[in-house]
Amino acid sequence: MKAFYGDLKLGILGGGQLGRMLIQQAINYNVLVKVLDPDREAPCRKLCDEFVVGSLNDYNTVYNFGKKVDLLTIEIEKVNVDALEQLEKEGVVVYPQPRVIRLIQDKGLQKQFFKQNDIPTAEFQIISSASELKQANIPFPYMQKLRRDGYDGRGVYKVADESYLGNAFTEPSLIERLVDFEKEIAVIVARNEAGEVATFPLVEMEFNPQVNLVEFLIQPSTLSFEIQEEAKRIAKKIAEDLKIVGLLAVEMFLTKDGQILVNELAPRPHNSGHQSIEGNVVSQFEQHLRAIFNQPLGDTACLNNAIMVNVLGENGYEGPAIYQGIEKILKCPGVYVHLYGKALTKPFRKMGHVTIVDADREKAIEKAKFVQQTLKVIA
Repeated sequence: MKAFYGDLKLGILGGGQLGRMLIQQAINYNVLVKVLDPDREAPCRKLCDEFVVGSLNDYNTVYNFGKKVDLLTIEIEKVNVDALEQLEKEGVVVYPQPRVIRLIQDKGLQKQFFKQNDIPTAEFQIISSASELKQANIPFPYMQKLRRDGYDGRGVYKVADESYLGNAFTEPSLIERLVDFEKEIAVIVARNEAGEVATFPLVEMEFNPQVNLVEFLIQPSTLSFEIQEEAKRIAKKIAEDLKIVGLLAVEMFLTKDGQILVNELAPRPHNSGHQSIEGNVVSQFEQHLRAIFNQPLGDTACLNNAIMVNVLGENGYEGPAIYQGIEKILKCPGVYVHLYGKALTKPFRKMGHVTIVDADREKAIEKAKFVQQTLKVIA
């Protein structure tokens, strides 16, 4: 493969905010970047060397795009894997590997992988029809998740009792025992082609229950050393069992009795790692590039207390985005604003994020709450 800092052409499938932040780091490495996305107004459009409008799910579009790059990566899993497998056969380097993307695209296969590899996860059952759901072995209440195409809270349904079955998904899905968890946590792990593996410190997440999106996350964690080490051990084991090349976000539940259960995987940079841009020695975006270019992985240590706040479109507003209160939050020291370049806002759309860095954890939390209350995206 060509040297990454020379004339290597990196292709990214997906032109959203994750791709945008990946390009911001790739520019530092002098990498040529080409992006494919169906939206001609996608956040990456102005930052990359070449922007191609086209479907990520269409075989020919993905195949033809991939033939013109040296290395192909993703910022979203919902892509045509058949095309990626063919490109791989023809010598295009695809990281993460198509077999990993195929497995993670299907929550049923993901769960079976956990079971086969002794990865702790909630009890589950794979369901292929509405009639099978009625014969479920898992007691109410339970969560139903579509096997494919669910993300950011979509494709998830809580079945509290029998009366909820009428609105349940009829497509192939899985059901899992409702976990009475204390906290949602995540560990991002990277692995390069040489087999070097590095984990980022565990982060604690707070979710917006209305839309099931991460609203707030904090590092370093104040959970016990043993819990943090166990979470990192599990994330490393998954990366090594998958033999993934690239970044892997491992979302987990910490139960009330101190057990860690793996919820889901994402084979790419992830919302739970945005604070790493200012909060860690190396960011998740740089680490992903290091991994796919088979370079030494960077130091993931925390530099400070860092809190990431998602900036979501306000409920009730749709149209050209106006960022109300931005001047007030920019007066605060240690506040870093990242806007994703989305022209139009709509309720709960991810429009940006803000990272708050402070040597005093309580001050960082106070500032994060101020940012949440002050910065509003309206139209």
